[in-house]
Amino acid sequence: MVASVVKRNDGTYRVDEVWVVLDAGTIINHDRVVAQMEGSFMKGMHLALYGCVSHKNGRVEQNNFHGVKLVRMVQEPRKMNVETLNSDLAPGGVGELGVPPIAPAVAHALFALTGKRVRSFPLLSGLV
Repeated sequence: MVASVVKRNDGTYRVDEVWVVLDAGTIINHDRVVAQMEGSFMKGMHLALYGCVSHKNGRVEQNNFHGVKLVRMVQEPRKMNVETLNSDLAPGGVGELGVPPIAPAVAHALFALTGKRVRSFPLLSGLV
């Protein structure tokens, strides 16, 4: 997985484009695999950019979705490129395959853009 991040005129950052290549064995439904990877990217982007839990006086501050900043569809990358490798292996599934590599891909893209290594979550807080 590789991501491209751009800095907007207002000083905010946006994941602009992403490239995903995967080998999941024999692909039964290619469109479903692409949709799963796109959804996984959005989930992983949320975790990488905003996914943190804060505590105050020994209690978690976010007790439901209204207390959590979520990635919105308008923040979806301009383009998501998903390629599958041809394989004769048994189908392997793609359930959570797309989530783990997103944070490193976005962190590296932020480094390429800003020259600053961000090593803690949420990633954007390290650039402020």
